Amino acid sequence: MPDDLWERIEPLLPKKERRFRYPGRRPVPDRQVLCGILYVLHTGIQWEYLPKELGFGSGMTCWRRLRDWNEAGVWQQLHEALLAELNAAGPS
Repeated sequence: MPDDLWERIEPLLPKKERRFRYPGRRPVPDRQVLCGILYVLHTGIQWEYLPKELGFGSGMTCWRRLRDWNEAGVWQQLHEALLAELNAAGPS
């Protein structure tokens, strides 16, 4: 994922604080999960067949994060931000 695109998306993602007590396993970084989501959407494979060797986390991890981000309105916010940039650039 290009850095400039990630810089637009990252601020829109909800931050989930780890529990102080019994924090559990560290979550897969958002950027890696987003790459996994894009990989599944691009290839059309099923979530459970996402190869862990690619470093994106499991298919379920990617699916859950996609669900959470969708419920948080991340994609709508990104869409609106990109449209605003296009409108600000004016006609070519």
